[in-house]
Amino acid sequence: MIRVRFAPSPTGALHLGGARTALFNWLFARRHQGKFILRIEDTDRQRSTQEDIKAILDGMEWLGLDWDEGPNLGGPFGPYFQTERLEIYQKYAQQLLDSGKAYLCFCTPDELAEKRKQAEARKEAPRYDGQCRKLSSAEIEKLKDSKIPRVIRFLMPAGEVTLVSDLIRGKVEFENDVLDDFVIMKSDGFPTYNFAAVVDDHLMEITHVIRGDDHLSNTPRQVLLYQALGWNPPVFAHIPMILGPDKARLSKRHGATSVIEYKTLGYLPEAVFNYIAKLGWGHKDQEVFSRQELTELFSLDGVTKNAAIFNYEKLNWLNGHYIRAALPERIVALCEPLLLEAYGQQDFNYLSRVVKLFLDRLKLIPEIVPLTEYFFKDDFAFEEKAVNKYLKTEEAPQILKLLKERLSKVEPFARDEIEKVFKALVEELKLKLGNLIHPCRAAVSGRTETPPMYDVLEVLGKEKVLKCLAAQISH
Repeated sequence: MIRVRFAPSPTGALHLGGARTALFNWLFARRHQGKFILRIEDTDRQRSTQEDIKAILDGMEWLGLDWDEGPNLGGPFGPYFQTERLEIYQKYAQQLLDSGKAYLCFCTPDELAEKRKQAEARKEAPRYDGQCRKLSSAEIEKLKDSKIPRVIRFLMPAGEVTLVSDLIRGKVEFENDVLDDFVIMKSDGFPTYNFAAVVDDHLMEITHVIRGDDHLSNTPRQVLLYQALGWNPPVFAHIPMILGPDKARLSKRHGATSVIEYKTLGYLPEAVFNYIAKLGWGHKDQEVFSRQELTELFSLDGVTKNAAIFNYEKLNWLNGHYIRAALPERIVALCEPLLLEAYGQQDFNYLSRVVKLFLDRLKLIPEIVPLTEYFFKDDFAFEEKAVNKYLKTEEAPQILKLLKERLSKVEPFARDEIEKVFKALVEELKLKLGNLIHPCRAAVSGRTETPPMYDVLEVLGKEKVLKCLAAQISH
């Protein structure tokens, strides 16, 4: 049984890189009929918050990344919050102490800071010098009695090389002498990341650890912990980082990084789902994937070693695709609160008809507000180009006057009847259709581009259309 996990630290909302890691794990589990476990690594007591836990769960749910075991569900390997598993970590830390593979360290923060300072002066990488390795049993008991705060350090096997076999990176070797005796249990009784992750992954029977390649440097320490505890490590797969367009690590300066921010910005979850699945993975030249296709096609063989570059243009294009593919009523429901906030109370049927005119033009949901201004306001803004090119011509007043006269007689004021008026005037005046459409569009919308003109006029309604034409004729 394939068992994978996503184990975020609740020190912020679910960011894009974390969401991509969760998605790759979710797809891998679903592809192999395995289990996807959500574990909250909340041992950073200063930074972990309930609000951030909620933000992570909300982000996962918005993307549709359901978990088989974890918060709100439970499961046979719980608890799924690390702060509820402290006794478990203490048990295995004691096992390492008893076997001589870990030791108590009584060095104070000030002493450690001084050691770091001395190492920097020697132009060496700061690493613990193993001073407390040499303590006798009597010295240890004396220090324990004095109540000096202590940590538990892992005893690094010296002079050896630790091999990490990675499904994406291949075989990577790390010299143990470069790694120091790292802390596994802090003085407050809480585990460090490397130790807790190993204990949890083993006890939760995780078969594959799929995570960002910024964790690759942690892996030799974790492999050594597995070996010291007599456990077989899982299969590791470190996926490439996500970079901004400038090739720097993706951050807030590149735009939104929180998944929920993308919801606020007007992206559909299926567009974000599709897009982040493509960050570092691909299948031939295909760009658009349904959730079912991704579940069937995803493979770690398709994950690249190179960093993925985030591209807003491609995400926006995908979002536009999914807006067009969605049920119109769903897009109306997403647009409605934005339009009501911008333009006040509106007749829902009218609002719905307006939104449906723009379904093939939207890339982001909030774009609906500026695009539809002329449907909801009488004093809408005019584009300078529309005025100069189509309303300031010699023939514009006469054309608008004829259109107003003919359209005033149209009943019902429907698309097909409106089209007949334009075609009749084209024949009568021996003009091209654009000579009528463009000044009419500019008069009723103030724009050079709108949805199809006959549809726009029908939705605007006879009263408003005639009012707009009259206003331009009188200029």
